[in-house]
Amino acid sequence: MQSQQPAADRSSEGRTSTSGVSASPSEPTSATARALDIAVVQFDPYTDKDANLAMLREHVRDAAEHGARVVIAPEYSMFAVTRLDHRAVAAAEPLTGPYVTGLRGLAAEFGVHVVAGVAESTQDPERIHNTLVVAAPDAEFAAVYRKVHLYDAFGFLESDVVLPGPITDPVTFTADGVVFGLQTCFDLRFPEGFRRVAAAGAQVLLVPAQWIPGPAKVDQWTTLLRARAIENTVYVAAADQSAPRGAGASMIVDPTGMVLAELGDGTGIATARIELDHLDKVRAANPSLALRRFTIADA
Repeated sequence: MQSQQPAADRSSEGRTSTSGVSASPSEPTSATARALDIAVVQFDPYTDKDANLAMLREHVRDAAEHGARVVIAPEYSMFAVTRLDHRAVAAAEPLTGPYVTGLRGLAAEFGVHVVAGVAESTQDPERIHNTLVVAAPDAEFAAVYRKVHLYDAFGFLESDVVLPGPITDPVTFTADGVVFGLQTCFDLRFPEGFRRVAAAGAQVLLVPAQWIPGPAKVDQWTTLLRARAIENTVYVAAADQSAPRGAGASMIVDPTGMVLAELGDGTGIATARIELDHLDKVRAANPSLALRRFTIADA
């Protein structure tokens, strides 16, 4: 993994917190500061949905205590196995079910936006949607995104169990004046999807994932995250599952590709500050979004 670069003379320097280590609380932000703190959560969900929600609650509380206004949890935070099978279908719930209701309760309890991956039931009795839910501090839905690119690679066939999400307008939501866009795990390997969301106005791209471990997988993950940030001049915040079912390496990257905060393969949170003034300066120096000459057509 690429080592973290120092963020000298920058107020957006990342802060990390892992199990047993506390991060320094962030300074309060205001609307005029055009900034807010976010956190990525890295934990190890398995097959007990109640236990998964309880673990996530502790991390959301930790993130909120450190000033985060948006908290991003991994893909399949609700129910996780190493290889998807009928268990995920049996565990799936509608978005009105108890797990998503619990996520909405966490958002309201701690006054933050919570982003997490769930197994959403569908009309097909054999398959689910791999869905990201964004719960707002008022306990309402801020956004819902269903994963478009399924993990039919490296010997896995996610499509055996998961229906691909429909091609819709890019999914975004706004928190404290900052626009966030959503993509999931394997979507990371398809830059056109990220470009669509950035072109729709996203200033931060969120990537919940269960990045399955394997040879060179962490190098690919970190390289792709930084590339998506650089080419779209956006912040990228990626929350992976910890070992053993995920590769870890959750991180927050600034629009120049600098890693502001990152984790290893254990559980914990990483926090960093999103600064729109910094984003504006990067885009003024490198107006790649404005200079692009190609559009993206839906397949």
